[in-house]
Amino acid sequence: MKDHLKNSFYACCLLTLTGASLLSSAYAQQPVALQCEHLVRPLGVDAAHPRLSWMMDDKSQGAAQRAYRITVDTDSMAVLKGQGGTWDSGKTSSGLSLTTYQGKALQPFTKYYWKVELWDKDGQPAASKQISSFETGMMGMENWKGDWISDSEDINALPAPYFRKAFATSKKIKSARAYVAAAGLYELYLNGKKVGDHRLDPMYTRFDRRNLYVTYDVTTQLQKGQNAVGVLLGNGWYNHQSIAVWNFDKAPWRGRPTFCLNIRITYDDGTTALVTSGKDWKTDASPITLNSIYTAEHYDARLEQKGWNTAGFNDSKWKAVMKRTAPSKNVTTQLMHPIRNVQTLDVKSVKKFNDTTYLFDLGQNISGVTKIKVKGPNGTVLRIKHGERLYPNGRLDLSNIDVYYRPKDKNDPFATDIFTLAGNGLEEFMPKFNYKGFQYVEVSSSQPVTLTKESLTGYFMHSDVPATGNLDSSNPLINKLWWATNNSYLSNLMGYPTDCPQREKNGWTGDGHFAIETGLYNFDGITVYEKWLADHRDEQKPNGVLPDIIPTGGWGYGTANGTDWTSTIAIIPWNIYLFYGDSKLLADCYDNIKKYVGYVESISPEGLTTFGRGDWVPVKSPSSLEYTSSIYYYVDATILAKAAHLFGKEADVKYYTALAAKIKNAVNKKYFNAETGIYASGVQTELSMPLQWGVVPDGMENKVAENLARRVVADNMHLDVGVLGAKAVLNALSENGQADIAYRLAAQDTYPSWGWWIVNGATTLYENWNIQAERDISLNHMMFGEIGGWFFKGLGGIKPDEQQPGFKNVLLNPNFVTGLDHFEASHDGPYGKITSSWKRTGNGISYSVIIPANATATLNLPVKEGQKVRQEGQELAAKGILLTAGKHTFELN
Repeated sequence: MKDHLKNSFYACCLLTLTGASLLSSAYAQQPVALQCEHLVRPLGVDAAHPRLSWMMDDKSQGAAQRAYRITVDTDSMAVLKGQGGTWDSGKTSSGLSLTTYQGKALQPFTKYYWKVELWDKDGQPAASKQISSFETGMMGMENWKGDWISDSEDINALPAPYFRKAFATSKKIKSARAYVAAAGLYELYLNGKKVGDHRLDPMYTRFDRRNLYVTYDVTTQLQKGQNAVGVLLGNGWYNHQSIAVWNFDKAPWRGRPTFCLNIRITYDDGTTALVTSGKDWKTDASPITLNSIYTAEHYDARLEQKGWNTAGFNDSKWKAVMKRTAPSKNVTTQLMHPIRNVQTLDVKSVKKFNDTTYLFDLGQNISGVTKIKVKGPNGTVLRIKHGERLYPNGRLDLSNIDVYYRPKDKNDPFATDIFTLAGNGLEEFMPKFNYKGFQYVEVSSSQPVTLTKESLTGYFMHSDVPATGNLDSSNPLINKLWWATNNSYLSNLMGYPTDCPQREKNGWTGDGHFAIETGLYNFDGITVYEKWLADHRDEQKPNGVLPDIIPTGGWGYGTANGTDWTSTIAIIPWNIYLFYGDSKLLADCYDNIKKYVGYVESISPEGLTTFGRGDWVPVKSPSSLEYTSSIYYYVDATILAKAAHLFGKEADVKYYTALAAKIKNAVNKKYFNAETGIYASGVQTELSMPLQWGVVPDGMENKVAENLARRVVADNMHLDVGVLGAKAVLNALSENGQADIAYRLAAQDTYPSWGWWIVNGATTLYENWNIQAERDISLNHMMFGEIGGWFFKGLGGIKPDEQQPGFKNVLLNPNFVTGLDHFEASHDGPYGKITSSWKRTGNGISYSVIIPANATATLNLPVKEGQKVRQEGQELAAKGILLTAGKHTFELN
């Protein structure tokens, strides 16, 4: 595979100063995977107290860290020698592998080197010779020099503008950094070559409240003597010219794209120079004649200006630039995994309808772009249409994804790039400021052209988050479901989680938190979620209300943006804390959660609320809106009480614990029949949600779960849920003694089920259980994606421990379900790889688990009547088995 999807966490992270692996056998308990702000050697760190983390490389049984010491200095040799002139933490007795910098005040534009020393369980030190680094960025608005500039066009001008400036360097360059902030999208060029491999920088924010800048190392792209810097600006979400029902064309921030650039050059002699954006730049129209993040991109190769971004280019006919005010007063660093072209897909098949029409099939539904290579006469126009479905005659069908588009004319067709040839031999085109969701590509041309399978290439684009999860089982359907779920998750990760990559590209809050555990088991996504929750804080109204799409141009503050959707503000920070052991996001959002819960409390004084959207797209049975919304209200209040306890806010602990109890009692009083063990009308969603979220009165869980199991059987062992039930039903069953029923639901392959999509050719998850539905039928949606996380929980049994989060202690509750012969799941947590694996052996089970160094586990094994648990021949109790780091194998028979 030409991709990063199966790269191990270590391959992404473990780099030494010279780029070699940190996994050296010479240092048995050395620290590895050093990260700052959850990134490897980041540039542009603005935090005054950045987070530093590491893992322990010690393969010995029971390996544990008893203490650590961190040294930080601007001199790498000093750090190698164990000196920390900037910070020396001293020997710190702790088993944690995450801390915050507490040294001297960090200075902007400075590279800091750091090292961790560890002491193992026996108190023996490990003198690591490997060091890492981080580099600070602007660290304050006052350090931005130069101007925000644009061209003199208004928001309705279609061509994307070029900008350029020539400059000279006279001395030998030691290092150079480019800092680019923009409202809109951009590509940066130095001396004719694009800087970096990012796509769609900067990430989408509420532009009038926060703008992001990106830092690039451009040392090797500068040259002594004459240089040229070029910037190409795109609209992105800042200047949304296409019209859709969400009214982004009416966003309060909307403006002609603009940017501010600083290039900071450090010479060998220690002096520095700045190249900045300003009135001495020039601008002209590019060959991109239209660009829309929502629809597509148009490119006229006849308008190309060869060498526009090189030093020798004649720009005498170009125009003067226009100064602009900064879009906001808050320009912050984009410290996150960027969007890239992560996977290259070759065409699986091509069908020629005639000399001007071809249909390409990539064989997989993706988010991204295509590159076309073609020869044709000057002026030939190619229309490159992207979609998910075909009509019976084999032509492309967009009817399921263009339903919310409201075009003002026919000049901006949906998901259709338009490429006009210059007639200069083999030409190629790939859009720069757009992406689409598609599997099929229909190319039609104004004049006959010859196209083959090699003429078109697909690129799977998404936030390039490292993979942290892996799964394998004896059931190929389970393996395909996991793969398809991950495809949908990544297709909907574009600097923020989206609902679908084709029809909307919106940050629907519900979709985001329904999929949070699936995302975190499988990918290292903390940087994306921290950015998105900052968007939440930007969008929250003073009264605490949040819109149900974030970011938004104003749409979404309606009457349905309630607890079942906008509980993202509490659920996601809490899950980040559980998975990473990092409380920063929870702390950053604490006051926002309080404001949000306070608003719901103000409109729901009795503890029940109808503020919500409900169990969206159920198979057939609706659920009570008040019931489901009130359960999420309880979830929010419970998380708030736990966060208050974590942060030592005792008055809040008392208040929100009481509020949670009040909500729980109100739900149970109105909707629970204690005699029958039935909630509400007894449909799958209504029975599973209280089990999932801890609403069932103590001691009644098994009774409710048995009723849920009976209901599933009555529904012919098929799903009857919408998005809220899909999040809850598998967990509710597997965590309450009904794992076999949960597995049969998960592995079902007839309608309605996840597997029904797969056997009908799906490579991603769908928006509707009914493939033939007339609406709500995107073929790449993430809202039913909880199953991808459930595999790790419900079959592998890998769960974080709330009392020792970040998998410092792993809760292991595997389920050896009927119908599977073997199952293995692994997750790369903050302490390393956790593996849970089981297989059938005659009449028994062989179960193996690997716990990483410096972590522990609590194992509970499901034993049948008469079954014994043995480890190395010694009989053990099945519950509460305490494990230290290393590999452990158990036999059940």
